[in-house]
Amino acid sequence: MRTIQFREALREAMNEEMRRDDRVFLMGEEVAEYNGAYKVSQGMLDEFGPERIIDTPIAELGFAGIGVGAAINGLLPIIEFMTFNFSLVAIDQVINSAAKIYSMSGGQYSCPIVFRGPTGNAGMLSSQHSQNFENWFANCPGLKVVIPSTPYDAKGLLKSAIRDPDPVIFMESELMYGDKGEVPEEEYLIPIGKANVVREGTDVTIVSFGKMMKIALETADRLAQDGISAEVIDLRSVRPIDYDTLVESVKKTNRMVVVEEAWPLASISSELAYMVQNRAFDYLDAPIRRITCMDVPLPYAPTLIEASLPNVERTLQAVKDVLYVKR
Repeated sequence: MRTIQFREALREAMNEEMRRDDRVFLMGEEVAEYNGAYKVSQGMLDEFGPERIIDTPIAELGFAGIGVGAAINGLLPIIEFMTFNFSLVAIDQVINSAAKIYSMSGGQYSCPIVFRGPTGNAGMLSSQHSQNFENWFANCPGLKVVIPSTPYDAKGLLKSAIRDPDPVIFMESELMYGDKGEVPEEEYLIPIGKANVVREGTDVTIVSFGKMMKIALETADRLAQDGISAEVIDLRSVRPIDYDTLVESVKKTNRMVVVEEAWPLASISSELAYMVQNRAFDYLDAPIRRITCMDVPLPYAPTLIEASLPNVERTLQAVKDVLYVKR
């Protein structure tokens, strides 16, 4: 199996789906002539031409609306936001049009559209360019929300998202575009809504998604040095959420820690904590712990960024707290 970058896996998914179905097109800022702000769409203009790889003005509300209209009329748009921080300009089209048209039309119209781009912090970009809105979008019926953590997942999930009849929010990480991982050359799909047990364990369940999976896996490695066996689960999608996999894991480990990058209030980890205690209360030997970003706009200074974001040390302490380990 070959090793490729995260951005290359995304590009392969889009290329394969565009060759498979000529209704698929990509639209966004700098996706064509510049080969993508993060070089995800590099070379795609040369193959598919300007009618299917479309540069737009800096007008997210406008080109998101064009994408929604195209999807309702039978095309399969991929709308790239240079960052999901800018999706707030387009959120009316995402929430009030894409997510609701199937219901409001009584099933007469579907909206098979993918909104994709980077989410979360990417270093010293300060408050307006470092936000996590997956819980905002996951709150809205009619949307699916996917956050891959590896090149393998990125390709398989994006292909599934493009083929999905519903609107899909596909969130990547600017800090992961250069990450490398094994990806098969043959075609494969990963179903949306199925979590992945990345690492088996018996003492505690650590749940995460996206780039926070790096924190979860490093924490599990550190715990193993102390003889603690952590089961690590990658949600892959936060709408729908695979609660069954989480519950079955907690029935085995009796403890759970959730790591996510978003702010703590009304977060995905809040929902997970409620649902797991609701369905597996009698199996829990400790309260569920959450590790999130601090409840502040992300600062600019690197020292304050480090203090604000989830990290291994905070996650290790949470695990030891639920295990009642005094060291």
